[in-house]
Amino acid sequence: MLMRHRWSIMVFVLALSAAPAQAQTITVTIEKMMFTPAEVTAGPGDTVEWVNKDIFAHTATVDGSFEVIIPPGKSASIEFKGSRSVDYYCRFHPNMKGRIATPGGDG
Repeated sequence: MLMRHRWSIMVFVLALSAAPAQAQTITVTIEKMMFTPAEVTAGPGDTVEWVNKDIFAHTATVDGSFEVIIPPGKSASIEFKGSRSVDYYCRFHPNMKGRIATPGGDG
């Protein structure tokens, strides 16, 4: 009986470790002309959401990849599909910069 119980626990633990990671939603707040946090970590399939608390429109722009327009007082999001870290900026306010890092820390 004890052996059967141990076997059941081992199967359960293996099933949990083999389960695919669930996608996350990562929130970046835009306030006082800054992305906060300036760097987030996201993997493929995760959603990055920008919440604009400023009175100005902003973007999250990665040249050659994507641009998200975030109106004042609104939010916008993308499903991150990349496997490499990306740096982004606001096209309207180029001094505003952020980074989406990947879990592997590819630099």
